[in-house]
Amino acid sequence: MPGTDSEAPRDASLPARAKIAVTAGKMAAALSQKAGRGSGSVIGGKVALKLDPDLLATLTEHLDVVLVSATNGKTTTTRLIAEALRAAGPVVSNALGANMPAGITGALANNTTARFGVIEVDEKYLPMVARDTRPKAIALLNLSRDQLDRAAETRMMAEKWREGLKDTEAVIIANADDPLVTWAASSCKKVVWVAAGQAWKEDAWSCPSCGGVMQRPGDDWFCGECGFRRPNPHWALQGTHVIDPHRGAWPIQLQLPGRANLANATSSAAVAAVFGVAPQVALQRMQSVAAVAGRYDVVQYRGRDIRLLLAKNPAGWLETFSLIDGPPAPVVLSVNALDADGTDTSWLWDVDYERLAGHPIFVMGQRKLDLAVRLEVANLQFQVIDTLAQAVDAAPGGRIEAIANYTAFQQLRKAVVA
Repeated sequence: MPGTDSEAPRDASLPARAKIAVTAGKMAAALSQKAGRGSGSVIGGKVALKLDPDLLATLTEHLDVVLVSATNGKTTTTRLIAEALRAAGPVVSNALGANMPAGITGALANNTTARFGVIEVDEKYLPMVARDTRPKAIALLNLSRDQLDRAAETRMMAEKWREGLKDTEAVIIANADDPLVTWAASSCKKVVWVAAGQAWKEDAWSCPSCGGVMQRPGDDWFCGECGFRRPNPHWALQGTHVIDPHRGAWPIQLQLPGRANLANATSSAAVAAVFGVAPQVALQRMQSVAAVAGRYDVVQYRGRDIRLLLAKNPAGWLETFSLIDGPPAPVVLSVNALDADGTDTSWLWDVDYERLAGHPIFVMGQRKLDLAVRLEVANLQFQVIDTLAQAVDAAPGGRIEAIANYTAFQQLRKAVVA
C-alpha cells in the first residue's frame, strides 16, 4: 500500500474482528484496482469500517500519530512531515491524500512495523479522527473558504475545531498568522505557535471571538474590541530560513516551489521537533520531495513541458499565481464542479485573475464557460478549449503552466500519461 515502509503482514496481532475487516478491505481495494477505479484505499476503508467501526483506533494504537489539517497545503505538509520523521523510524501515511476516515483506514490497513503515523485529515473530520487515533501532535495550518456546499463557513469550521480539540492531550502546532486557526487552537492545553504567514486574508477580517473588525498592522493582527490578538510565535519563517525556539536559523532548500511551501516546511520542522527530530535533520530530509501526488510535476506532452499545479479555492489560486509571475508563459486553467470539487463555484469571482494579464490563457473543464465569463470581466484575452491537446497546439513556445481544481487536475494528469 502506498505510504508504508514495510510489507510484512501484521494481521496476526490484530483482534479477530479487526483481522476480518482488514482482509475484506484489502479484497475490496484489490478489486477496485483491477477494475481501474483508482488505488482502492477509500472503498477498502469503507468496507473495513463497516465490519469494524473501531478499526481506525485499533490500527493506530501502536503508532505515534500526527494529524495534519488545513484548507490548503495539508497533502504537501503531510508528505514533508513523513519524510522528516523517517529520520527517527518507519512511517505509515495516507500519502495519496485520501483524508476522510475511510481513506485513512484504507491507507493504514497494511501497516506493519511503522513507528509513526502521519495522517492528513479533512477539516470537517478532524475532531472525529483525533478522538479515534489519540495523536501525539496535530498540525493546524490555515482555514479559508472552500467547498461551501459541503464544508461549513470558515468561522463555523474554526468553532468545530475549537470545541472538538479542547480536551486533547496532543501538542497543537498552529499557524499564529491565521486568526481562525489561532482562535481554534487557543482552547487547547499545549500549543506550539508557528509564524508561517497568511497570504490570503479575505476570510479573516472579522474577529472569530467577538465579531469585531480585525486590525492588521504589518504582519501583526488584533481585535480592538475584545483584545484577541496574534500570539508570540515559538517558530517562524524568516526569508528562506526556519527560526527555532532557541533563535537558531536553519536554511530551507526545497525542490518544491513557492512561499507556501516554505511555510509548510516551517510547520513541518516544528512538528518533527515534537518527535525529537532536530530541525537541521528534518529540513535536510525534506529536500528529497520533488512532487506530491503529481502536484508541481513537469511532464512531457506532445513535445512540450507542462507543469501541473493544483488550486482549488481563492487562497490556493493566489499562492499558485505567485509561481508564474515571471515571463508570460502560456497558462491552461481548468475548473470542474463535481462532488469532490464542491458544486458552488461562486469563489471564481474572488480570484485575482487579473494577475494573468499578458499570459496566453486557455480555458477548459466542466465550468469553462463560468470561468470564461470571469475572465471576460477581468478584460483578459483567452481561448475556450475542450482538450489539453488543443492548448498545446495553439500555445506559443515555452513551458505551459496548467492550473486546475481537484477533479480537473486528476483529468489533466490522466491526459498527459495516456
